[in-house]
Amino acid sequence: MKFYIFLLLLLPCVALSQNKVEGRINEANAENKPMGLSGANVYWLNSPIGTVTKDDGSFVIPFDAAYSHLVISYVGFETDTLKISAPVKVQHWMRPSNSLNEVVVQQKREAVQKSFFSTQNVVTINSAELLKAACCNLSESFETNPAIDVNFSDALTGTKQIQMLGLTSPYLLITQENIPMVRGASQAYGLTFTPGTWVESIQITKGAGSVVNGYESISGQINTELVKPFTDNALFVNGYANLNGRLELNTHFNKRLTDKLSTGLYVHGSERRMKEDENNDGFLDAPLGNQINVLNRWQYQNAETGWVSFLNVRFLNDEKQLGETRFDADTDKLTTNAWGSEIDTRRFDASVKLGYVFPELPFQSLGFQAAYNIHKQDSYFGLNQYNIDHESLYSNLMFNSIIGNTFNKFKTGLTFAYDGYNELVNVQDYARTDKSVGAFFEYSYDNQKALSLTAGIRIDTHNALGTFITPRAHIRYIPWERATLRASVGRGKRAANIFAENQQLFGSSRQIIVEGGNTGIYGLQPEDAWNYGVSFLHGFRLFDRPGSISLDYYVTDFKNQVVVDWEQKQEVSFYNLEGKSQANSFQIEVNHEILKNVELRTAYKFYDVSTDYKSGTLQKPLQAQHRFFANLGYATSANERGGQWRFDYTLHSLGKQRLPASSAASETMNAYSPTYSLMNSQITRVFNSQFEIYVGGENLTNFTQEHAVMGADNPFGPDFDTTIVYAPIMGRMFYAGFRFKI
Repeated sequence: MKFYIFLLLLLPCVALSQNKVEGRINEANAENKPMGLSGANVYWLNSPIGTVTKDDGSFVIPFDAAYSHLVISYVGFETDTLKISAPVKVQHWMRPSNSLNEVVVQQKREAVQKSFFSTQNVVTINSAELLKAACCNLSESFETNPAIDVNFSDALTGTKQIQMLGLTSPYLLITQENIPMVRGASQAYGLTFTPGTWVESIQITKGAGSVVNGYESISGQINTELVKPFTDNALFVNGYANLNGRLELNTHFNKRLTDKLSTGLYVHGSERRMKEDENNDGFLDAPLGNQINVLNRWQYQNAETGWVSFLNVRFLNDEKQLGETRFDADTDKLTTNAWGSEIDTRRFDASVKLGYVFPELPFQSLGFQAAYNIHKQDSYFGLNQYNIDHESLYSNLMFNSIIGNTFNKFKTGLTFAYDGYNELVNVQDYARTDKSVGAFFEYSYDNQKALSLTAGIRIDTHNALGTFITPRAHIRYIPWERATLRASVGRGKRAANIFAENQQLFGSSRQIIVEGGNTGIYGLQPEDAWNYGVSFLHGFRLFDRPGSISLDYYVTDFKNQVVVDWEQKQEVSFYNLEGKSQANSFQIEVNHEILKNVELRTAYKFYDVSTDYKSGTLQKPLQAQHRFFANLGYATSANERGGQWRFDYTLHSLGKQRLPASSAASETMNAYSPTYSLMNSQITRVFNSQFEIYVGGENLTNFTQEHAVMGADNPFGPDFDTTIVYAPIMGRMFYAGFRFKI
């Protein structure tokens, strides 16, 4: 009797285990050997049920008799549809898209993808979207997407600062292939150290991220996937030049050594030697400088044994000179002859990723990541000196498996991080060492039809932050076909590197005041915040053309924050929050193919970001509460030789921004900046699959900020300030470039 009861209990599990389609998606090759394709989309046609292949190309998707056509798609490969009428095992090879006719490629390729299936609110930007603008480096890769705001950090360095959910980049976890990359000493300029041609895709996650990637993420995560030696072109050359003297050259060399091992050498060089001063204030509108950036990348992949690995080694040398046009570094450095600045950065990076998928258990895998880097910056700003050396070691060990069946999955692992800082601010030494050890566990339930849940928790011990717990949860619900409702909540904690993250303060005569105590980093307590969010995504067809509408609302509530107070004249203060600090973000975005080959993307964003300063509760300075975005793209159908025209236009409209207190600002400016719009455009001519040229323009309306450098006539006086920047410094700019690949 007990035996029959056991069988009755076992039958549902057996039925559940059989009620699925599983298999492996491979990249086609001459030998037709299995070579797993990671990240391919697998979904039932005309349904919300889908999944993504793992590192080895394997997948599992629930079987539903109501659907009979399984669609398999991947950027750069032909989209295939398989007819399946019963639970089976699938072994499928995908062909590169260059073997397709051009119409199919245009119809299937999506430059920006919003996932209907992920529990997290993720936007994926692939290489097709990045080609809509020059994208000389990672900081310039978000101009055509409304998920990220691009602001101007100061009037000197020409560096663009990114923001999400109303918060600046230090509150974002910025990773490269899920390894933390832009942090610590690299926070101010790190995004400019990744050339745009190296980027294969960018994943933007809004709100609380996964506990797998650490505890520092507060407003979201930006993950960059680099081009892979296996799939990148054997040779790629990109040249760029603009009328303001910026020159760039990127070359990729990839070699497949065996059917399992490939290597790539990526070299970037750029320089600007032309002095530009369009507003005649005596200061350079953009810095002079040069950069050499070399990356060697190795990729090993063996689908038969289940091993996948990457090894990266990179060296960077970046030099900038800024300040007055008459400044000569040889004679005027650290003198009052002329105000000038030099920022010299040298960086070495090495990283390794190892992954093993159990051949007999494709749902089970083991992964290890490790990265080591040395970042050295020597710099001075007028009479202020700032030097920082940052040595970092990061490792992450993770195990993935299931609980009972593939609807219930989990990830667990260990993290170790080490950061050694030698930081000199004028004569003050702020050397320190940060060490942390953490463990995490994340559970996910996914039936693909209606409800999905991801809940994780991690515990970390940090020598300066103490021992703390970071919980995060995401839930996704499909109320009806082609609609997705999400909610998330999570905690983030981080140590603020107040000088590295606010280097623009050295370009002023403000007195630096740190109002800290006897404990904590710089005498300041760590930042601690909770993020709550809801989002809704709905796909539709209008005039028989696809489109989507999405609405996001997120709240970031700081329990503790290091306040950067620019509100007092001639000083900037750092102190712990006493009171309330909250960032509220709302966005509505509509995307639609309004005509054949014509795509329109529009978005409106509203920010309410306020902090209790010592002078009272104020809205965040230099933050537009209202922003409007539009991008219009048109591509002609490719001809027989692969020739094509592409046209792209982008509009950014920014509302008024509150200006912080400053002795110069109070005399020459109102309390708020004027509203303005920026227009960018690019035309690309594709001659064939190997060669294309592009021309474009930025800030076509030629809008620039007046009095960007305050006290420019007396840069060593009390009113000198280059930090109050709300608009471009440089006017209309035109550029041209080419791309060649074989």
